[in-house]
Amino acid sequence: MSGLEFNLSALDHSSIRIRRIFDYWNDIRAGRPMPAWSDFDPAAIPHHLPGIILIDVEAPRPDGTFPYRYRVVGQWEVDARGHNPTGSTVDEGFYGPALESALSDYDTVRSTAGPLYAPLDFIDSRGLHVDEYSILLPFTDKGTRVDKILVYSERRVRPDCDLPY
Repeated sequence: MSGLEFNLSALDHSSIRIRRIFDYWNDIRAGRPMPAWSDFDPAAIPHHLPGIILIDVEAPRPDGTFPYRYRVVGQWEVDARGHNPTGSTVDEGFYGPALESALSDYDTVRSTAGPLYAPLDFIDSRGLHVDEYSILLPFTDKGTRVDKILVYSERRVRPDCDLPY
């Protein structure tokens, strides 16, 4: 891998879909640090599309932080949020337990040009205890700089939690 050596054992307890999207990314990477966005073919992973988020990495702000913008948001992600954040910055359309943690994950993928597996658990806006499993995969249009981050997530409501209805 590049920058950050990705520990494949992190995926040992992940779902088959997370493993398959990683394998697809690794195949189209073809030995390079990361694949070009033009290498990505959504038709190759049709069952993953509802769980995908595509993030654009924009030019840094004057303070050196990078804005991240939702370019594409799959239907499972829209349903989880209750709205479609496409076109919004992550600061504006974020879903999860902590914005700072999400931005830190994006910063890690951007700065290392490597994948990141990010399992987490949190209480969602409906009061449900959610286990979420995400893989963040870098892409480039420029050869060495991360321009896009593909996120695939799956979430499960814990069966032992009390439903709010």
